[in-house]
Amino acid sequence: MIKLFGGLLFIVIFAAIAISAIGAYLGPDGLSRCDPYPSTKDDCQAVDAIVAISGGDTSARTAQAIDLYKHQWAQLLVFSGAAQDTSGPSNAEAMKRQAIAAGVPEADVLLDETSQTTKQNASNAIALFTQHDIRSVILVTSAYHQRRAGLEFGQRAGSAIKIINHPVRTDDQWSPWWWLTPTGWWLAISELFKILVFYMGVSR
Repeated sequence: MIKLFGGLLFIVIFAAIAISAIGAYLGPDGLSRCDPYPSTKDDCQAVDAIVAISGGDTSARTAQAIDLYKHQWAQLLVFSGAAQDTSGPSNAEAMKRQAIAAGVPEADVLLDETSQTTKQNASNAIALFTQHDIRSVILVTSAYHQRRAGLEFGQRAGSAIKIINHPVRTDDQWSPWWWLTPTGWWLAISELFKILVFYMGVSR
């Protein structure tokens, strides 16, 4: 009985550590030690732009970008994403409308309306960064997607543009309790697989 209890306890502890590690790996946060507003702390200074990419809970990603803007982390918002329904506005345009409704001036918003994948989000957004002399950004997406998005942006930006990750911790698809739902496991496993594919592509 004691051995059985010890074995079960080991499994529970191992599972808890693994779940915590997966969540932390998928959702890196470069602002985790920063105050709500920019400061002189290392990596807590204001940046040139905040970029949010569509997909998943696009509205939550947009809301977080707007919140960062209102907390003076940048004076420019970049929204990236093509339309899911080609008969309507692009995701980026819908994000812009959400920002304007929240009080953001239209002049402070840039759009990439053609990206359909994370790789395209990175390529097209960085083209906008270059065009507008943007050298530092905070990248906003869902927590399960943050690691891969950061890798894609970082690969294309190189050392020319500083990319700071800042995920949406809780939205309609993901939360700190992601491991309690089939959707959470599906998102976690699929993202880990896509990250592996990314690294395989880089190593070639």
